[in-house]
Amino acid sequence: MKNKKLKIFIIAGEVSGDNLGARIMAEMPNAEFVGVGGENMRAAGLKSIFPMSDLAVMLLDVVWRVRTLARRIDQTAAAIIREKPDIVLTVDSPGFAKRVIKKIKHESPATSHQPRFYHVVAPQVWAWGGPGRSEKYAKIFDRMYAFFDFEVPYFTRHGLATIPVGHPIADGLEPVAIAGDVKTITLLPGSRMAEIKKLLPVFRKVAAQMPEYKYVIPVVETTEKYVRKHVEKWAVKPTVVPAAKRYAQYAKTDIAVATVGTATVELAIMHVPAVVVYRASRLTQFLVRRVINLKWLSLVNILLGCDVYPELLGGECTPENIIREIKKLTPVAARQKMAKELSRADKMWQRRIPAAQLIAEDIMKNAD
Repeated sequence: MKNKKLKIFIIAGEVSGDNLGARIMAEMPNAEFVGVGGENMRAAGLKSIFPMSDLAVMLLDVVWRVRTLARRIDQTAAAIIREKPDIVLTVDSPGFAKRVIKKIKHESPATSHQPRFYHVVAPQVWAWGGPGRSEKYAKIFDRMYAFFDFEVPYFTRHGLATIPVGHPIADGLEPVAIAGDVKTITLLPGSRMAEIKKLLPVFRKVAAQMPEYKYVIPVVETTEKYVRKHVEKWAVKPTVVPAAKRYAQYAKTDIAVATVGTATVELAIMHVPAVVVYRASRLTQFLVRRVINLKWLSLVNILLGCDVYPELLGGECTPENIIREIKKLTPVAARQKMAKELSRADKMWQRRIPAAQLIAEDIMKNAD
């Protein structure tokens, strides 16, 4: 590999994966990248073979977009076979990655070029799917990068080399100071259109019933137009800002209301008081409750094993309940107490070296 430029086919299917993918690319300036990504990976030099938004679907959304997903799986597998990369690096979206790799192995003869398959973000087998799920991934991937030490044994016991790298979101994020009266509430309805359509009407009612606060909504490029159009009808209009400026917004946030996902991790790392919400169709909620083996959905609650962030899920996610939890956090002492509880997870998030750098270094070290 010393005299050859490393060629990597990189795939990200979510906004968080796109952020991390771009950071990994930046740590490997001498590698050649092709694949699928969003605005951050494109800014880092990737020419995506199709819009990443085609992959950003939720549980039951797959049913309605099955044709699009099937076409994208075929297209991605064909591109990998054609490009002959040294490594296929998939960042999160393990379901899509698994189907692409299976198709490649089925359609590509054993005698032809076979890339190595590396995966970033260990699937949360400890949360759902049962013990057999980790063994299935061990048969598909050649190398795994996990965020937390406790995840490693789930895969190494099946022979899959798994390297803990810390949570990449923690790199560069600092806790905010909690002081003063509540002035700004940041609303985070998610990055997927299905999430946003469920939560914006709820958030609209919250803002209407609490008009004394300033509301801000960070948005990703794929949903910005829809969100801006929707909030034009609000009685209390929020400010809409690009997701790229969300960390600066979090630093000015007194209380956040966020859907389950990456945003709750970012808020927890920055010690921002928050209320966690989740809304989906009744069937989706039923399935989630059937397959999730945990009491909580927000990662900081799972790591600490207690209700640090209040969670309003499914039918509990109502304007009245959200307002009740916001009012509980209006005293500065209550928000300072929550921030102190969030600080107990600080050492679980971070490592001495940024996660993207650790991943890039490990890939290069094992490239020979």
